[in-house]
Amino acid sequence: MPRIWVEFPDPDDAGQRFRCDLTWLTSSWMCIYGNGCQGIYADRPDDGCCTLGAHFTEDADYERVAAVAAELGPDEWQYRDAAYRKGLLRKENWTEPEDGATKTKVVDGACIFLNRRGFPGGMGCALHQHAVLQGLPPTSLKPDVCWQLPIRRSYRTVELADKSSYLEVTITEYDRRGWGPGGHDLDWYCSGNPEAHVGREPVYRSSKVELVDLMGAAAYEELVLRCEAHLRAVTAARRIGNRKLLPLLVHPATLAAQDVRSAERASAAKVEKRTAATRLGKQGKKRSHR
Repeated sequence: MPRIWVEFPDPDDAGQRFRCDLTWLTSSWMCIYGNGCQGIYADRPDDGCCTLGAHFTEDADYERVAAVAAELGPDEWQYRDAAYRKGLLRKENWTEPEDGATKTKVVDGACIFLNRRGFPGGMGCALHQHAVLQGLPPTSLKPDVCWQLPIRRSYRTVELADKSSYLEVTITEYDRRGWGPGGHDLDWYCSGNPEAHVGREPVYRSSKVELVDLMGAAAYEELVLRCEAHLRAVTAARRIGNRKLLPLLVHPATLAAQDVRSAERASAAKVEKRTAATRLGKQGKKRSHR
């Protein structure tokens, strides 16, 4: 799909530049887990995107989650007993190796931290729920890949003609391709589906905590300026009725979701008009009988 990109220097590091996907960051995507999320596999809709477990990005990522896991009580974590042996939290009980990396273990078909439907403490990620209960941002307790999804940060070194170079940091959508070859086998995935593009705020605002963590506060403020300028361009395109430009400026799933809502409003207006006409007709008949 076509995307609008913007580049700007990192205010905190002269050797870095950000390359940001304005099409994604100004989209209306929002997490709809528990409110319409179909899950990445059709036979496990309650799993959301937690079916496969989460790979740790580095030792610090694992250590942070391990510390939180040790705090979780049985009323918060459905599979806590499976993670313990002889009263101690055992790494081999709640993690497993995969492709040379360490990830959270899959138990009964999904991540060991996923509380299932019917659990008294509530369905969903035990780490996320613990963060909410403690008044902390989930970014501080969950595995990196979990809180970043579906935002993706990647790096590459850019070599210039004068032999100088800089580190390019890309912020974009973690779409199906981000999952590797298996991404195309997912039965449903939220970032590209209109069902999930129902947020009241664009991603750059609703995911401020995540973006500040990924970019830094100063770079985030620079991003906000560019996102707002982009949204003004979208408004101008709508004002002149140039819908041909919109698929370039607006995420296709956001555009599709807006079209659905417009059609629903138009349909409701027609029903209301017919109802009003019927009501007036009945009132006219009553007057004629008088």
